[in-house]
Amino acid sequence: MTTVNYASTGLDDEKLNKEFEDQLKKLRSADSPIETNLIEGHRFETEHVISRRDPVQLKVQSGAAYTATPELVTKAVSAAKEASKEWRKLAYSSRNKMLYKARDEILSEISHISALLALETGKTRLEAYGETQEVVDMITHYCGQFSKNRGFVVEQEGKVGERNFDILLPYGVFAVIVPFNFPVALMVGMAVAALVTGNTVVIKPSNKTPRASAFVAGIIAKHLPDGVVNIVHGGATVGQQLVESDVDGIAFTGSAQVGWKMHETKKPNGMPRPVLAEMGGQNPTIVTATADLEAAATGIVRSAFGLSGQKCSACRRVIVDEKVADELISRLKGLTEALVVGDPLDSKTDLGPVIDDAIAHRIDEALSTAQADGTVVTGGKLSREGNFYAPIIVADLPKGHVLTREELFAPFLTVTRVSNLEEAIQEANASQYGLSAGIFTALTSEVDQFFDDIEAGVLYTNRASGATTGAWPGMQSFCGWKMSGTAGKGGLGVHYLQGFMREQNRTMAELK
Repeated sequence: MTTVNYASTGLDDEKLNKEFEDQLKKLRSADSPIETNLIEGHRFETEHVISRRDPVQLKVQSGAAYTATPELVTKAVSAAKEASKEWRKLAYSSRNKMLYKARDEILSEISHISALLALETGKTRLEAYGETQEVVDMITHYCGQFSKNRGFVVEQEGKVGERNFDILLPYGVFAVIVPFNFPVALMVGMAVAALVTGNTVVIKPSNKTPRASAFVAGIIAKHLPDGVVNIVHGGATVGQQLVESDVDGIAFTGSAQVGWKMHETKKPNGMPRPVLAEMGGQNPTIVTATADLEAAATGIVRSAFGLSGQKCSACRRVIVDEKVADELISRLKGLTEALVVGDPLDSKTDLGPVIDDAIAHRIDEALSTAQADGTVVTGGKLSREGNFYAPIIVADLPKGHVLTREELFAPFLTVTRVSNLEEAIQEANASQYGLSAGIFTALTSEVDQFFDDIEAGVLYTNRASGATTGAWPGMQSFCGWKMSGTAGKGGLGVHYLQGFMREQNRTMAELK
């Protein structure tokens, strides 16, 4: 079977293509089931149901779920706390063994899960298979990291007659609050990091994509003891109830406004707790006068418009030396206008619609602003049912313009001209965000200056496969600086698991 990641340029596997198409057609042929809340191995229904429509075929119900009541949220947290007493005591090899079994079942369902992702988000088959494969690799990576570090137990130096151990221990229960754009990869990334380290979890899928998250979380829960994985469904109200509950930590991916509010929210007893949040970015790519413009344009377009720009790490801004700006814009325009916007069922589709009216409304407002204050090079709303947009490139905005500072989470790219690298880095750093950044240059000295001075956690140089995107478990970390992250450490890498644990030192004198 072909292995796909976010740097892949195509899905050259006839079997996977056929399976994807068959699964997506089948899913669209009937309304979705209503997902239940899962608590301590039991399923719970409620009076209120949320439902979503396929963003490509609006008549199709893509997902639905019973909204958790406040009582169910409390019940889920209590169940997780009770289960944590035994889960944390298990040898990490035993926990890993269970998670590996879940991983293997997820892999066996890769085409079904990928079709679910396309159904709920409108993402292409290449993006969907990439996300599902990331889930598999993420479980392997995190379990491997915990084993490699021998459970994070280190014996230190000690005086005669004493032994000293420094250990990392789980906090207890983590709330895992999942976004819509990567409803299985980001859910698994946060939840499995918590589980590997001995915590239990209460997962709240996005109300925009309840079905894919629930399916994969259900597989994991099936292979673990009851109460270790719990699922509650709903929107912002349920998320807030979970944040205000007695969970011992929070893992979150979403907006900076919501994430930083979570960071300030203490436990009911007034005690602080860890909040591991990744919160998007206004990610720049710098193109210098010496850059390979073909590679730069290819990498920028891939990063800017994959998943219709609905990625935390998507390229939002191009900052280009004025000497090559016109040629770069021309190349960007040509590549962008060649992209096919459509249904993921069509193998030629490069990007689908944005997921809902809220994002569409932001794009429409931004387009009006861009037309008034700059030049719309290409792109705009398409005349078809649904929120489909031809990818948008905007140039000639005034320095410091709001469209170069605020994240739209859309297929919307701005181009800013500068006179040198120092000015480019200054412009890149002017945003409050600091997730990812890229540079295209032929000079090692400029790469070194970029690495020294840029304010972002995930950096790429001369990467035609993705100027600011494509992080993969065990290859890159995904660490946000500034308003993009709370922890100073990122998922996918080698320092993430430690955030789900706290340190304890044990000095043991010999018994006489």
